[in-house]
Amino acid sequence: MSNSTVNGGRAIFHFVMIKPTHYDDDGYPIQWLRSAIPSNTLACLNALAEDAKRREVLGTGVDIRLHTFDETNRRVKPQQIINMIRREGGRCLIGLVGVQSNQFPRAVDLAKRFLDAGLPVCIGGFHISGCISMLPELPADIKAAQQMGVSFFAGEAEERRLDEVLRDAFNGKLKPLYNYMDALPNLVGEPPPFLPRKHVKRTVGNLSSIDLGRGCPYQCSFCTIINVQGRKSRIRSVDDLEKIVRENYAEGIKRFFITDDNFARNKDWEPLFDRLIEMRQGEGMNIGFTIQVDTLCHKIPGFIEKATKAGVRRAFIGLENINPDNLIAAKKRQNKITEYREMLQMWRNHGAITYAGYILGFLADTKESILRDIEIIKRELPIDILEFFFLTPLPGSEDHKVLSSKGIWMDPDMNKYDLNHRVAHHGKMSDTDWEDAYRAAWKAFYTPEHIYTILRRTCACPIGRPGTTLSTILWFYLTILYEGVHPLESGAFRLQYRRDRRIGMKRENPLVFYARYWGGMAVKAVNYARVYLRCKALLKKVLEAPDRWTYSDLAIAPPKADEFDALDLYHATTGGEAALKRKYRDDNIRAHGHVHDAAAPSVAAE
Repeated sequence: MSNSTVNGGRAIFHFVMIKPTHYDDDGYPIQWLRSAIPSNTLACLNALAEDAKRREVLGTGVDIRLHTFDETNRRVKPQQIINMIRREGGRCLIGLVGVQSNQFPRAVDLAKRFLDAGLPVCIGGFHISGCISMLPELPADIKAAQQMGVSFFAGEAEERRLDEVLRDAFNGKLKPLYNYMDALPNLVGEPPPFLPRKHVKRTVGNLSSIDLGRGCPYQCSFCTIINVQGRKSRIRSVDDLEKIVRENYAEGIKRFFITDDNFARNKDWEPLFDRLIEMRQGEGMNIGFTIQVDTLCHKIPGFIEKATKAGVRRAFIGLENINPDNLIAAKKRQNKITEYREMLQMWRNHGAITYAGYILGFLADTKESILRDIEIIKRELPIDILEFFFLTPLPGSEDHKVLSSKGIWMDPDMNKYDLNHRVAHHGKMSDTDWEDAYRAAWKAFYTPEHIYTILRRTCACPIGRPGTTLSTILWFYLTILYEGVHPLESGAFRLQYRRDRRIGMKRENPLVFYARYWGGMAVKAVNYARVYLRCKALLKKVLEAPDRWTYSDLAIAPPKADEFDALDLYHATTGGEAALKRKYRDDNIRAHGHVHDAAAPSVAAE
């Protein structure tokens, strides 16, 4: 690196923060003109770097220049960045931040370009942290990157840990590994995550992201959160929340995705909501939020009511499965299918759109059982958006650790670990059946008939949001139909660049590439318009229906005394029958202080 200085001898240090994307099946980075979800890690690192700059951690007078790139919505040109650093002079650090397992191959490909130019590179994120947390030794992909000269950061960068990395890079003494996995930081008073508006406007809906807490108390075997961020919740203060919202609001940003894995387990949820309610009602701030919660959040007195008053308009719920045998096998014992209907109806009655994550590939699953369960969900649960995932042994999860320790096959290509690809074998299904079941699940839920039903349910609710519900459905439906990526990775207007293809894959002939790209865009535009017009016609039909306000169906109907005996949700599986017995037993204990016949249907009507 150059030691050159400018501005009367003032030293320069460039900190380049890149949140990488990952490759599609053809080897091209998944990028959009506008992406769906902003990177909270990039916002956190940017805020910490701004704080380090204000504190002059590299010494008085050092000009720290920060450069942020979210590759999901902005093309990263390594040579252009290299030229900028050489032109402006000074030293630098290239940080590839928030790197998930599926993004690791892309991160390494980018790192190679910078290392070849003699620039230091540090990679951090869940892949590094999860592997260090759960595996006895580093996997081959990380070792290979270390041999290239990549430095790694494991853990979280708060409590001024970033300072050490910046100083080492400035002094040319970057360590091979910064391991903070044994010391998770306190978040209170730390610089709140923030991205300038120029980044947020690259997302659909001008949405920003914030984290108010990290960690989760549960033990789900497929989860990486508990092994990377811990099982003890660490939270930001109410004042931190207000500061985050006001700083963004001043930039014209009014919509926020709260990235906490389970906001319902934040012990300060009520004062946090109270502050937001005060800002909305007392000051007229038009702010809205999307949060992630568990299936027992409705049991917390006042939680859903205050959430929606605070501006929560979308709730993402880890439903995961409706077969209790699968949930128990995955150590997700907190999910009780006997609570699903009440919970979803409560969110609906308070005007929130519900998203539910659903995992395919648990041990008890078969192709036939998966499709049966989806039909049950469509009939009996008022879910607006259902999104499907392959059960994936993510590095950092207990599932991955177990398979790794037993030497059981897992796909070696980390690029596929995006929950949208099969990367392991199933105990009952063939690889083909599992993949077919995954595709069939999307098609089964997002039929025109069921979209019509969802709209009827929404329009029957006095505080429902039909237009927003339809646009959200279209987002998921069109992505699955025509983009070939998971909706959580989608965006508006797909971008592809011929020269950015994955290292090791042949660069396509320009005539072939551009004919396929622009021809594909034209075909998608026609198909998008066709589906959009058809769904708008459905919405118009629902809005004009004479029975709009009186419409009801099994999913949204008020609970009946005998519904537990009548619904397939509780009788299609032996696990459902067992869950119903447990409910009867628990109800009896609460009602009478001792156990009656837990299986007797008559108990439910007492």
